[in-house]
Amino acid sequence: MFLVCGEALFDLFPENTTATSTVKFDGRAGGSPFNVAVGLARLNVPTAILTGISSDMLGEKLAAALVEEGVSTKYLVRSGRRTTLSLVGLNQSGSATYAFYGIGSADCGVKYKHLPEIKDEPAGYHFGSYTTVIKPVAKAFIKLARNKKNKFISYDPNVRLTIEPDIAVWRKSVHDFSGCADVIKISSEDFELLHPNELPEAKAQEWFDQGVKLIILTNGSRQVSAWSRSGLKVNVKPPKTTVIDTVGAGDTFQAAMLKCLLELENPKEDLNDLNEQFLSSVLNYAATAAALTCTRRGADLPRLTELDAIMGDI
Repeated sequence: MFLVCGEALFDLFPENTTATSTVKFDGRAGGSPFNVAVGLARLNVPTAILTGISSDMLGEKLAAALVEEGVSTKYLVRSGRRTTLSLVGLNQSGSATYAFYGIGSADCGVKYKHLPEIKDEPAGYHFGSYTTVIKPVAKAFIKLARNKKNKFISYDPNVRLTIEPDIAVWRKSVHDFSGCADVIKISSEDFELLHPNELPEAKAQEWFDQGVKLIILTNGSRQVSAWSRSGLKVNVKPPKTTVIDTVGAGDTFQAAMLKCLLELENPKEDLNDLNEQFLSSVLNYAATAAALTCTRRGADLPRLTELDAIMGDI
């Protein structure tokens, strides 16, 4: 089983209306790590999630959604804190902006002492998004990552300045988690926010020196690039698609990429000896999955049967 660590929330999409005194929303369960966990489960990867879930009405819905998707809930940390809400806005190209309402929420209030005992050691761990910067949960997760450094670990910063506006806090988090991670997946937008005056290749070498083995840089509908510590560089062009919105696209890429890497006999060690053909196939698979998510509203990640059907036609 693979363990995803991070937030769970509800995305609220405003519905179009001409009324000025009322607003209607379409609520969807989400949060980057929540989406990754669901995405992995939909790709038939046994998955659990470690997150704080409220005992309020929305928290009960989140827990039920996880069960429905086949994600193990044995590592949920339940509390009376409220559920985080994310107000999602879309521009004309379908790109999303977020406004978060989650101060003192269940997913951010988890402390290390609250973490459940992990009895059956997972095949690996994924960390990412705002629960890696908001205290106290960020302190709990970096301590967990350091304690599990001998296991396969992936990381995606998924920067959200509307939650933590101080980019220095995000940089510190990236530095800390890159000292534990085997794989870093980062968007070009996040990279430019974190390191506006640096080239990805130069930063990649710094991360390699910290122990990272594989770095993947996504860039929307443009090229996906990957660098390995063993010296590989691979570029892949994502398939063209009609974009409804981009919500969950990065999480879809993450889940599909992890599915491929977890099929290696020993992901942590085998990342030291990747070949170009395998890495290209991983990027193509993940980019195709992300493109499929972009054709639907919200973070509606693909199932294995859907993705297999598309890959069979390529």
